[in-house]
Amino acid sequence: MATDEVAGGARKATKSKLFEFLVHGVRPGMPSGARMPHQGAPMGPPGPAYVGSPSVRPGMPQAVMEPTRKRTAPQQVQQQQVQQQVQQQQQQATQSRSRSAKRRKMADKILPQRIRELVPESQAYMDLLAFERKLDQTIMRKRVDIQEALKRPMKQKRKLRLYISNTFNPAKSDADDSDGSIASWELRVEGKLLDDLSKQKRKFSSFFKSLVIELDKDLYGPDNHLVEWHRTPTTQETDGFQVKRPGDVSVRCTLLLMLDYQPPQFKLDPRLARLLGIHTQTRSAIIQALWQYIKTNKLQDSHDKEYINCDKYFQQIFDCPRLKFSEIPQRLTNLLLPPDPIVINHIISVDPNDQKKTACYDIDVEVEDPLKGQMSSFLLSTANQQEITALDNKIHETIESINQLKIQRDFMLSFSKDPKGYIQDLLRSQSRDLKVMTDVVGNPEEERRAEFYHEPWSQEAVSRYFYCKIQQRRQELEQSLGVRNT
Repeated sequence: MATDEVAGGARKATKSKLFEFLVHGVRPGMPSGARMPHQGAPMGPPGPAYVGSPSVRPGMPQAVMEPTRKRTAPQQVQQQQVQQQVQQQQQQATQSRSRSAKRRKMADKILPQRIRELVPESQAYMDLLAFERKLDQTIMRKRVDIQEALKRPMKQKRKLRLYISNTFNPAKSDADDSDGSIASWELRVEGKLLDDLSKQKRKFSSFFKSLVIELDKDLYGPDNHLVEWHRTPTTQETDGFQVKRPGDVSVRCTLLLMLDYQPPQFKLDPRLARLLGIHTQTRSAIIQALWQYIKTNKLQDSHDKEYINCDKYFQQIFDCPRLKFSEIPQRLTNLLLPPDPIVINHIISVDPNDQKKTACYDIDVEVEDPLKGQMSSFLLSTANQQEITALDNKIHETIESINQLKIQRDFMLSFSKDPKGYIQDLLRSQSRDLKVMTDVVGNPEEERRAEFYHEPWSQEAVSRYFYCKIQQRRQELEQSLGVRNT
């Protein structure tokens, strides 16, 4: 569909421009071979990003902690086991998850402010990103509008051409079978939709709810003069109807065609029809016309909005001076009648000289608007979706790469300005991280030096230690003596 192709093409073009700008630095309107000049300090060499882990910090040997310095409590063992299980699950999830199936947010595509300040040309990418956001919002709004439009019936007036024809088979004296020895006629009722451009042609019977052919009662008797067809849930649609009867004289017949309205339509009571100016319409349209009449004539009660003060016409129709809004559907049921059938009078001619044995009639019918099918296909269409998703993934990967390179650049710049201070800060940070990761109590770096134990607090700490040991030993002895005495 044209609308689907335009929307998908616009989104795909925007995605392509975003990716081209990020990868090649090409602004919209620049020649294909042109590139934007990079400003500021050069980016650092490619490599793994600095993420605060000891294994990725350059120039730092891996520290090994003594087992005696670690906690030996059971909680620590459980925590380590839980952490190992979590890490294994995360690794498995990372390996099994495909990048194309990964849900990403719009915020992940935004360049950080510091990168935008460093590369002013990145404003072109942000402009494309804003345009993409506006385009997505417009497409989403249109999709919602289409969904709301599909909930309402979308009908179109068309012409159904009806053909009524008959043939006459005279009696044959030399016929062997009984059918050929008796004169008979055959009536055919067929039709087609004019200017039908749809690929799937509707069957003729699908336009009607019932068909009744009434023949001359004097010729065929009271029990055989009616030919009826009524739609049922198991009805097989057909392109026409055929009636065959014996006879060698012309027959007057009446065809009663009841259209199959979807949604159902009703004929209004003559008084209500004159008041609203509607003859046959759906129930919702009738209620809407009633509400319009009430508003126009200000019949709603000003104090109690739930009631309607009937004027003289409403009093004649509903037979009450005042009624509730909720009572209208129930009272309206008695004023709605089945719609009138289409009545066609036809003469079945058996005269061989009569050339006018076919009659044509045009009937107004309601069919589904072709636009409804196109709107449904637009909502269900996935054209260009895979390509758009692939471009989205490439944009996200490029943004992640830019962020990693920015981290590497900051690392190199900080190291070049003050190598000694930066290394010291790095070691302190690594020591804190290692302490958190290994769950170590105290400061191992200070505790391994002799000066640490010559502080004034060391004497008090030793005294408290021995006091706790003595108390512990005393309790053990008291318990053992108590067990012996008992």
